[in-house]
Amino acid sequence: MHDGIPIALGYLVVSFTLGIAARNAGLSPAEGFLASLLNNASAGEYAGFTVIAADAPYLTIILLTLVANARYLLMSCVISQKFAPDTSIGHRILIAFDITDEIFGITIARKGYVAPFYNYGAMAVAMPGWSIGTLLGIVAGNILPPSVVSALSVALYGMFLWIIVPPARADRVVGALVTASFAASFAAAHIDVLAARSAGTRTILLTVVLAGLGAALSPIAEKADAAGKSAASEKEDA
Repeated sequence: MHDGIPIALGYLVVSFTLGIAARNAGLSPAEGFLASLLNNASAGEYAGFTVIAADAPYLTIILLTLVANARYLLMSCVISQKFAPDTSIGHRILIAFDITDEIFGITIARKGYVAPFYNYGAMAVAMPGWSIGTLLGIVAGNILPPSVVSALSVALYGMFLWIIVPPARADRVVGALVTASFAASFAAAHIDVLAARSAGTRTILLTVVLAGLGAALSPIAEKADAAGKSAASEKEDA
């Protein structure tokens, strides 16, 4: 819980801006709270709220949320190795329910095996922080003047810029993909064949295509394997 408190405070601020998007999608404070309680994912939730606001069909919402949250499948595979082999499937399922970037980070940072209750402690404060922040954002959106709500909506885009700029500056491949995503999104909205599709469908297609190109052109796993083999070779030589 000690390690989860800073995460909860950060979640409270970030999810407040997410609550503005939920409010614009027509969700009530209770619905926004429940949505964030069951889906701790900023990108996934924002994508979901966006297509909900566009009155998209359920299948589009499901597919878009699945694609936006696909990275958590990989995180689950990694984090499962941090628990003792005899850890029950029940514990693993409960832990997998709230694998976020931040909780993943503090779990991986600990040395040796991690007890499931470490994750439960972090989740116990992080999840309410995220959910309450969304609720407060919706409440504020219902009270504040439209001009202020519009200004707060821009804050969410600032949050996403804050997320993508550091990795884009650190990795040229990521930077190129981010730039390509901007250009492809703009083009898709003006090409007749794609423009006729819903915004959710275009987002799903662009995400899968660009992520697939990035994985094919710059496979991180192969780099990691090469680095591991190199380190092992150096160790043998030493």
